[in-house]
Amino acid sequence: MKILNWLLVIAGICGLISIRVLEDKIFYDPFLGYFHEANKNIEFPQFEWGKLIIGHFFRFILNLLFSCLIIQSLFKNKQWTIQGALLITIIFVITFPIYLYCIYDRFDIGYLFSFYMRRFVIQPLALLLIVPMFYYRKQKGK
Repeated sequence: MKILNWLLVIAGICGLISIRVLEDKIFYDPFLGYFHEANKNIEFPQFEWGKLIIGHFFRFILNLLFSCLIIQSLFKNKQWTIQGALLITIIFVITFPIYLYCIYDRFDIGYLFSFYMRRFVIQPLALLLIVPMFYYRKQKGK
């Protein structure tokens, strides 16, 4: 059973890596190239609001599913998995409108601020905080 749990953790990590590797093929995000250039003087890309929002929601759902797979496989606690999903969702609900405002403002609010808001929206950074938090909780409960 322990081997199966580690294989599921590895599958979740591979899923998250696949999302990152295939991001330009799977998701509509004209800002990939914009931020990849790391040049704030590059021309602001043209985009469609609806496709952009749907693309980010789709990416969030995939990140959430793989993150929950990792949390459940590591800790085998459904309540913690739900708490992790809730924390990840709360972070997305807070950062996504801020990122959309940054886009609306054409990143005049700040290039780096917009860059990091985008990171919280498109990548499962919260997982890097949740796993150690639950590990600490598990160790403290012993």
